[in-house]
Amino acid sequence: MHILGIDPGLLITGFGVVDMDGPHLRYVASGTIKTAHLEKKDLPGRLKVLFDGVREVVQRYQPEASSVEIVFVNVNPQATLLLGQARGACITALVSTDLAVAEYTALQMKKAVAGYGKAGKAEVQQMVMRLLKLPSLPGKDAADALGLAITHAHVGAAMARLAQASGKMSSHYRAGRSR
Repeated sequence: MHILGIDPGLLITGFGVVDMDGPHLRYVASGTIKTAHLEKKDLPGRLKVLFDGVREVVQRYQPEASSVEIVFVNVNPQATLLLGQARGACITALVSTDLAVAEYTALQMKKAVAGYGKAGKAEVQQMVMRLLKLPSLPGKDAADALGLAITHAHVGAAMARLAQASGKMSSHYRAGRSR
C-alpha cells in the first residue's frame, strides 16, 4: 500500500511516499512543492500551486492513504493563519481525489519516527534515512513528510482496528483525526 505524507507550508510543502508491505516499508518518492517564485502577496496563486502540486503527486504515485501534519498555533497569529490556509489547500487536494486523510501532530510524528516527541529536524532526517535505507539525508521538508507517511504506516492500521473494535469510526476528513 502506498502512503503519502504531506508537510504543509506556504513557501515549501514537503511530500513523501512510502510503500508498506506488511511490516516492511520501502521508499517510493519524496520532494517539495515550492511557491517562492510567486509574489508574497499572491496568496490565492500560492494556494493554487499547492493544490495543483498535491494533486499531481497523487496522480503520479497513486497512494491509497495520506497523512498531513496538524498545524500548531504559534506566537505569530498571522503566520498560523497562512499556514492553516496552505494546509487547507493540501487537504482539499487530497480529498478531491477521494483519498482518506489522517492527521498527526509534529510531536506524534517525531515520537513515532525518532522515539522522542521533541526530536529536532536533523534527528528526524537521520531516522527517516535509516528506516527507509536511503543513501543520503532527505531534505528537511521531505523528511517530515516521509515521517508522516511512516507514522501512518505504523499507527494508522492500529487506529483503524481500534476504531472498528469500539464501533466508533470518526468521519472527520474520512479517516479521522489522530489524537
